[in-house]
Amino acid sequence: MPVNVKELDADFLAFSGHKMLGPTGIGVLYGRKDILESMEPFQGGGEMIREVSFSPKTKSCSISWNVLPWKFEAGTPNVGGAVGLMEAVRYLKRIGMENVKAHEETLTKYALPRMKSCKKTRIFGAQNTSVKCGIIPFGIDGLSSHDVALFLDNYGIMVRSGFHCAQPLHEIFKLSSTARVSFYIYNTREEIDRFTEVLKEIGQF
Repeated sequence: MPVNVKELDADFLAFSGHKMLGPTGIGVLYGRKDILESMEPFQGGGEMIREVSFSPKTKSCSISWNVLPWKFEAGTPNVGGAVGLMEAVRYLKRIGMENVKAHEETLTKYALPRMKSCKKTRIFGAQNTSVKCGIIPFGIDGLSSHDVALFLDNYGIMVRSGFHCAQPLHEIFKLSSTARVSFYIYNTREEIDRFTEVLKEIGQF
C-alpha cells in the first residue's frame, strides 16, 4: 500500500526488499535526519569514517563520522541487492501502489467467502478488506498448519505455516499455529479457485 513517512511523522520505518519483489538480504531503514545525526553507529567500517587520529600520549583513537547516509554504511555494501531493490521500486512505481493495493483487495474479497465455504476451515483476523492487506490466516479443524501447508504443497500451492513472527498473539488466542495464504500482483482468481478446491478436499479428512 502507499506509505508516506512525512504524513506518518515517523521517526523510523523499516522494510524488507523481498516483500516488494526485490532480492533477499537487503532492506531499507528510513530515519529522520535529526535523529540519525544524533545517533552513534552500532558498528564500524571503512566508508563511514571521515577521519581517524591517534594520540601517542593517551594511546587512544579519535574518530569523526562521515555525513549521512555514509555514517551508517560499515564496510562493503550489498551493491547487487541495492540495484535489484531499486529496480523493484521502479517497477512498482510504474504499476502504481494504489493499483497494487486495489488488486490485493479484489483478490482478498474474492477469496474470503470461498474459503469460508470450505468444510472445517476457520478464518482468523480482520475480514474487512478495506483495512487489511492481501493476507488471510486460516486453519483446518483437526490438522496442524504444517500438515495443511504440506498437503497444499503437493498441489503446487505455496502457503506459510507457523507463528508468522507473532507467537504471543497465537498464544493469547490459544492457537498452536496457523496457515497463511497471501496474494500479490502476480496472483489470479483462477489460482484462488484452485486453492479453495484443494481446501475442500483437505476438509474431507
